[in-house]
Amino acid sequence: MQIVSPGAGGHAALLGLGGYRPRTVVGNAEMCTRIDSTEEWIETRSGIRERRFAAPDETLESMAVAAAAKACGQSGVDPADLDCVLVASMSNLVQTPPLAAAVGAGLGTRRAGGFDVSAACAGFCHALGLASAMVRLGEARHVLVVGAERMTDIVDPADRTIAFLFADGAGAAVVGPSATPGFGPVVRGADFGSREALRMTGPWAEPGPAPVMRMDGKRVFRWAVGSVLPACRQALEAAGVRAADLGAFVPHQANLRMIEIMADGLGLPETTAVARDVVTTGNTSAASVPLAMESLLASGAAESGSLALLAGFGAGLNYAAQVVVLP
Repeated sequence: MQIVSPGAGGHAALLGLGGYRPRTVVGNAEMCTRIDSTEEWIETRSGIRERRFAAPDETLESMAVAAAAKACGQSGVDPADLDCVLVASMSNLVQTPPLAAAVGAGLGTRRAGGFDVSAACAGFCHALGLASAMVRLGEARHVLVVGAERMTDIVDPADRTIAFLFADGAGAAVVGPSATPGFGPVVRGADFGSREALRMTGPWAEPGPAPVMRMDGKRVFRWAVGSVLPACRQALEAAGVRAADLGAFVPHQANLRMIEIMADGLGLPETTAVARDVVTTGNTSAASVPLAMESLLASGAAESGSLALLAGFGAGLNYAAQVVVLP
């Protein structure tokens, strides 16, 4: 089924995906040696059984470059031919030069421009929408989009409320021209009045301990179900498709309970693969959607050419949802 294109211009599509998962696997039993909790409580509350933590040599740059190289390889696009590099991250502790510049240099790009997108867990989906628009409007031919996070750098490891949730990793996608629409319109929105529900404890410039992330989990959960689920329905309508037409549903991998509630709320048929990468990867913020897409395709749970509904959401509180054709 062909989806509705987001307006004037040509067409764009996902051409390839790539991911990088850190070497170190941390199960719930090990987490319980770090925080006051139990394996059963962690899994019941989040659905997570294990997650990946990056070693010192697995930097944001190296993970992003590794994921990006895989995406370029799958798409058949030489990094030297990229026109732009977009990197989404909320855990980049170096504000300039942008992480996109480091990724472009690591890949060996020649003429690509690049910039970073700061939208936390929704960052990849926002950046993907920008990339598809750039290609459709003729501003670029091939755009690389990366979500990369070392959440362990910004989460208090002793915080029993969220330390078990967050993890590290990187995912990437190459967007390029297509004869048919590969992206539906992006549905974006936010509740900026609730931005304190997910925040850093302070700026980096303040003296004393480094700032860390704090989250009002119940408030974020209610917002996601109350606001993001309707946005998912709007994205389906904007693309001219029904839930029954989806081959996959790939929401941000925040929490398994949240994912199941959203899947049920959309009325997805059993034939639709629902991404549950959070169970073994944890919440990797901006990296979660591309990693989950890659996992569904690699496992055969979703098929190339099928439709997928993507939904990124997080700090801000903001979201971006869009129907795409899987590469």
